[in-house]
Amino acid sequence: MSKTTMRAMVLTGHGGLDRLEYRDDVPVPRPGPDEVLIGVRACGMNNTDINTRTGWYSKSVVSATSEAATTTEADGSWGGGLAFPRIQGADPVGRIVEVGTNVSNTRIGERVLVDSWIRDPGGDLEQSGYLGSERDGGYAEFVVVPSINAHAINSGFTDIELASFPCSFATAEHMLERAAVHEGQWVLVTGASGGVGGALIQLAKRRRAKVVAIAGVSKLDGVRALGADVTIARQDHDPAATVIDLVGKVDVFADVVGGPHFASLLDVVKRGGHYTTAGAIGGPIVELDLRTLYLNDLTLHGATVLPPQVFANLVSYIERGEVRPIVAQTFQLAQMRAAQEAFMAKNHVGAIVIEIER
Repeated sequence: MSKTTMRAMVLTGHGGLDRLEYRDDVPVPRPGPDEVLIGVRACGMNNTDINTRTGWYSKSVVSATSEAATTTEADGSWGGGLAFPRIQGADPVGRIVEVGTNVSNTRIGERVLVDSWIRDPGGDLEQSGYLGSERDGGYAEFVVVPSINAHAINSGFTDIELASFPCSFATAEHMLERAAVHEGQWVLVTGASGGVGGALIQLAKRRRAKVVAIAGVSKLDGVRALGADVTIARQDHDPAATVIDLVGKVDVFADVVGGPHFASLLDVVKRGGHYTTAGAIGGPIVELDLRTLYLNDLTLHGATVLPPQVFANLVSYIERGEVRPIVAQTFQLAQMRAAQEAFMAKNHVGAIVIEIER
């Protein structure tokens, strides 16, 4: 490929929206022997974009995810290997335009989704990195990823629709897989109107489980449209009591919120049940009565570095039409600051996607 520079949104450090710089002179990356170069068409936005920019992953931050939760501490990324400047974007969708020396030329032209986890070949989770955090991601015209992470996909969905899937749906599927969710179970989902929350609803229903979902009162219709069997307003003064009144105790609590209702909601999980989490947008510091844990024989799961098969399975669900995209808004690459403001306002149901104009 002859092009040598590209447009990209570059994060220059932890801080406010002013740390995002739109540039048109960024060198086009070149693929290594086992890598591919993707011409990006769209890239989904996720909480990690905001949290990495603000440094929310630092242990010095104890508040909910927000623009105000900003730090410049060195532990502000979740993988620990973040260096600036960095191109964020974990969910690029596009076509392979160049391959490394160890990759077949037949891959050129493939339409691909990207598994964002760059894993250690030996299986050491400590050595895993994340696209857009430990290495440059998809908020650019081009991105390089390991060939094994670029999954060919055959789908009638648009690039923008496909970009709403990877991080949110893979995270949700990992959460449900860890908790072994199966047919007939009740699953409690918090933050149900967000990307991961909405994916949890669809993927739990795909497993023929039943879902009770908690979301803002203005978003309950949208959450029902995703398939939730029972909905509860986040503004409910005692959501745990309402869960008990409506469905009784649940088998699995799939949580991306944390915050002040964590302890009471954990109490609604049946003996022998599971708690699974991949986020804490309502606040990471919670109270846990250890008696709730051990007297009820509960199992708690953290879900971050997902096994490769989880993403491969997700691609097959998309191709078979077993899940559907929910795109709330679309922005152009140069509008990143406005896109992040819209994301942080949390007035949307589904995903916000950045389109990369060619």
